[in-house]
Amino acid sequence: MFLYHGSNVPVSRPVLMPLVRALDFGAGFYLTTDFDQAARWARTSVLRRGSGVASVSSFELADEAIAMLKVLRFSGPDADWLRFVSRNRNERIDDSGYDIVAGPVANDNTMPVLNLYFSGVYTEEEALRRLLPQRLRDQYAMKTAAALSFLRFKEVRNP
Repeated sequence: MFLYHGSNVPVSRPVLMPLVRALDFGAGFYLTTDFDQAARWARTSVLRRGSGVASVSSFELADEAIAMLKVLRFSGPDADWLRFVSRNRNERIDDSGYDIVAGPVANDNTMPVLNLYFSGVYTEEEALRRLLPQRLRDQYAMKTAAALSFLRFKEVRNP
């Protein structure tokens, strides 16, 4: 499988960075299977940091590597995903010993729904009802050095 990482700098040797803001799956090295999504993340990273060049670094992750790692996979925006993202976004980090956490992205379109859920305006059922029709992209959070060791760098493109 090919995965893409969007940043304001090229990344050929990924590292686990400390958590500097609340992310869906907690601290980790984030990738996606969607090049266009990674390109958007890269452009956003340049704007947020005020420096660098939008760069999408591509990696290959062998399917057999996934079988050797402890992976938590959310197939869609279900109740378990919503609770997991909620814990991480509210800085009650859920690092349940997984090497990789994969699932939908809480993006700009989903954040209004999630924020209303976090504040108690929406119940879990209402939040999920509003999220299900959205076409959510994926994200893979590499959470351990073991997970990073299976990534094979391929190239960097500037979108």
